[in-house]
Amino acid sequence: MSIQRQIGRTSGTKVKRAMGVQAALEWAFRVEQAQLELPPPKDVTEEGFGFGLEYVLLQRAMLGCKVDGGQHKMGSYTHPDAEVIAATVAGIPDSLGGIRMAISVAELARAGLTPDWMPGVVPRCVPMETKNNQHGERATTIVVGTERVKTRGKWRTVELLACPVTWRPHPEQIASARNGYEDWWQALDWVRDGLVAGGMLREIEVTVAMPKVRPWR
Repeated sequence: MSIQRQIGRTSGTKVKRAMGVQAALEWAFRVEQAQLELPPPKDVTEEGFGFGLEYVLLQRAMLGCKVDGGQHKMGSYTHPDAEVIAATVAGIPDSLGGIRMAISVAELARAGLTPDWMPGVVPRCVPMETKNNQHGERATTIVVGTERVKTRGKWRTVELLACPVTWRPHPEQIASARNGYEDWWQALDWVRDGLVAGGMLREIEVTVAMPKVRPWR
């Protein structure tokens, strides 16, 4: 018998694995391959759909029942704690993005990614179009008017040229990306609080660790 088993049997207490909510989500969706079971649309009756996983888990918790795992994976086992985490994500309220946010949180966790908040990106003023010739790359210009000028004693009409410019990436793109990151952060904060308050995790302990609120600051 190993020392680890001796200690486990002697103490009778199983030490929980501590991890932040982002790590817990990645473990549930990426490692355990947990699946979201989303509720039916509000304009569709529940008849024929059965109860959602979140409802079942809450009812079992009230009755003190152990949560079963593995119903989503064909012929394999999904850890019960991963199912609890998936059910919590599925319950993200509409005020935080609802089903769309739940899917986004799950898919990012499954890929081990954080929303792209465009780190280090600064808007630059650049030509809207460019072209290449024997002199290299040049900005495309347009005629914006004409002017009469006198050269070598003669009056000539010359074209006034301008180079249309734009901002890339546009400041609104950066703002949108960072707003999306903040929305994702708020959803993770809600999931973390729900997992801690629910007390249904048996082998995972969700800590207070969170991604940075605004990493661009």
